[in-house]
Amino acid sequence: MPDSGSKTILVTGAAGFIGFHLSKRLLEDGNKVVGLDSLNDYYDVSLKHARLNILKQFPGFEFEHENMGNQAGVEAIFNRHQISKVVNLAAQAGVRYSLINPQAYIEANISGFLNVIEASRKNDVENFLFASSSSVYGANTLLPFSVKHNVDHPVSLYAATKKSNELIAHSYATNFNMPTTGLRFFTVYGPWGRPDMALFLFTKAILADEPIDVYNHGQMKRDFTYVDDIVEGIIRLLDKPATPNKEWSSDNPDPSTSFAPFRLYNIGNNDPVDLMNFIVAIENELGKKAKINMMPIQPGDVPETYADVDALISTVDYCPTTTVPEGIRKFVQWYKTYYK
Repeated sequence: MPDSGSKTILVTGAAGFIGFHLSKRLLEDGNKVVGLDSLNDYYDVSLKHARLNILKQFPGFEFEHENMGNQAGVEAIFNRHQISKVVNLAAQAGVRYSLINPQAYIEANISGFLNVIEASRKNDVENFLFASSSSVYGANTLLPFSVKHNVDHPVSLYAATKKSNELIAHSYATNFNMPTTGLRFFTVYGPWGRPDMALFLFTKAILADEPIDVYNHGQMKRDFTYVDDIVEGIIRLLDKPATPNKEWSSDNPDPSTSFAPFRLYNIGNNDPVDLMNFIVAIENELGKKAKINMMPIQPGDVPETYADVDALISTVDYCPTTTVPEGIRKFVQWYKTYYK
């Protein structure tokens, strides 16, 4: 238990992909981190344990094995630790899985989110950041995606739950003057990544001489964003709690800001890559050609994502910079080492 004078950052989903990288960076920077995770089996739990084992080597890290859906359990964590800032990254991830197990998304992404933001309010946290997603842009085809665009037409339940998080956070900012910041992540990749993501699936299949499924017949573009760039954006915003926008007008409302202490940011590479070029970069790194199954677009998928990051640049003077070949190289090096 931390001493009464210390401040602690709560990272939910700390055994997850982004949560692990963020927690590690915060610990390396000398912060105290409480990591909350349910260690669910949506993907290989041994990968989550391996990430946790690295975090547990830091004296400033404490792990709380808890499900965010357990309100009493979440409140007990806040009672045990003096939490000053919260980064809520825990969620049921995946667009396609939301088509077959919708209940998991309501429990984790709605009920779980509410439990964490309510406990944060009760404990007067200084800053509440949470993961949203580029998927909220849904049927919008105006590119690049801007936080000033309308996002009222989600094409998956996953996206709908992320939009709901933004609305809940705004209500807390309004009613309780609680600084809340939503982070719309764009296709995050890198070492220790999720096994259900394209880079992981493609690398595994190509090395095993197995075919890969390429959706929308390869006519996809993604704003692939390297995980360290995501983490840098979060770190900078952690020290920049949202404030009311004095210029905000109810006659012409800006969706990304508010009369309340609420903000939304895209964190993306601002440089969409053709999926086929992404595959070529993986082939080049592995020194092997992919066997490709061309498939129709999946329900819930969008053909292209592209982040306008002007708000991120203007607030914290930051834009992701890691190139896709560089990021893929780092992932493949990790993959070969981890899986020997």
